[in-house]
Amino acid sequence: MNEEFKNKYQEKYSAAKQKGVKFWPDIIYKDLVISFGLFILLVGLAAFFGVAQEPKADPNDANYIPRPEWYFLFLFEFLKFIPGQIEWVGTALIPGVAILILFLLPFIDKNPFRHWKKRKTGITVMGLTVIGIVGLTVRAVVTTPEQEEVSLAGSIAEQVIQGQDLYSIWCADCHQPDGEGGEVVGVEGLEGVILKPINSQDEMWTRTDETLFNIIDQGQQDLGMPPYGLGYGGELQRSEIEAIVTFMRYTWDERAEIPQEAIIGIPSLAEGEVPSYEVHISAVSKRYCVSCHRPGKENNEYLMQTYEEILTSGDNADKNVIAGNLESFIITTLYRESVYDASGNEIIGPMPPSKELKAEYIDMFERWVLAGMPETAAEAAALSESAGEEAAPEAEATPEP
Repeated sequence: MNEEFKNKYQEKYSAAKQKGVKFWPDIIYKDLVISFGLFILLVGLAAFFGVAQEPKADPNDANYIPRPEWYFLFLFEFLKFIPGQIEWVGTALIPGVAILILFLLPFIDKNPFRHWKKRKTGITVMGLTVIGIVGLTVRAVVTTPEQEEVSLAGSIAEQVIQGQDLYSIWCADCHQPDGEGGEVVGVEGLEGVILKPINSQDEMWTRTDETLFNIIDQGQQDLGMPPYGLGYGGELQRSEIEAIVTFMRYTWDERAEIPQEAIIGIPSLAEGEVPSYEVHISAVSKRYCVSCHRPGKENNEYLMQTYEEILTSGDNADKNVIAGNLESFIITTLYRESVYDASGNEIIGPMPPSKELKAEYIDMFERWVLAGMPETAAEAAALSESAGEEAAPEAEATPEP
């Protein structure tokens, strides 16, 4: 730097310093504007994007893909290029050297000019650094597999509903849909065993939520109950077991007041109402059917977890459910009658296997089949209205006695 340039720079610096910038209100005003802008940005992100909910950490969940926060993704991706034997090089040595270079950069590049076009060394180093960080971050997002979606229940009501579905799948086979116990039918290793009710006051009042959790998580080997927690060879995550416990507590313990929005019962049918899969049939099948009619069970490949499965799955798909036909296999078996093949061999036994379904639920299935198996509540409502309109003229034409 020559003397003339140094003197001009000193004059400008002294003039700017004399003029100055007032801390109040100038600096405070700028800080407030920036702070308010950041506040609005955070509120907007929270309102429109929210925070992705994830299940509680479970070291036994091998399906979980660990990922750091977004601002550390580049380091996460960088470690993929470092062999495990020298992991310390990528976690400590290289990042440490990079930080040291950035720290020493002002001492390395002593260029007196402030304009970015004249700071080639500094701009080059920082530019390459930013490009590397952005590139590795993008690569991490693109190449990392998507996390398996997990249905999370936030409120008590959501936990009760989720727990009801999980209980129907994993527990109802043995303990019955309403926890009433009784003889176990169709469960290998427990066939014929008589189980006590788990919905009684003796059970629910004397067992804490932690005890119920541990029973489901670890199982009761001497009593024939397998473990369901991932850590013990089962298939349920901790959050799912907690949902089952919440369902049991708020359903069978009269001391716990179930939230009003937690609708876990099966809606009843009004006179002349047409049931729909969405509202009625799905609720009955979840409670009484899916524990057996799901993949991995002996059920003639007949699945009942979705509307399409009920109508189209199974070895007897063309006869299981026939619109308007009460001789459909699903109706026949609900009346505790077996279905036989041409050789007289039983191919489907009474359903549910353990005990008879309530008459009101059988009536739901009958009315649903007769109406053509409507899927949505809107479709069923339209059928109910048309049936009512057809009945009205007949009522008007009936002569008074």
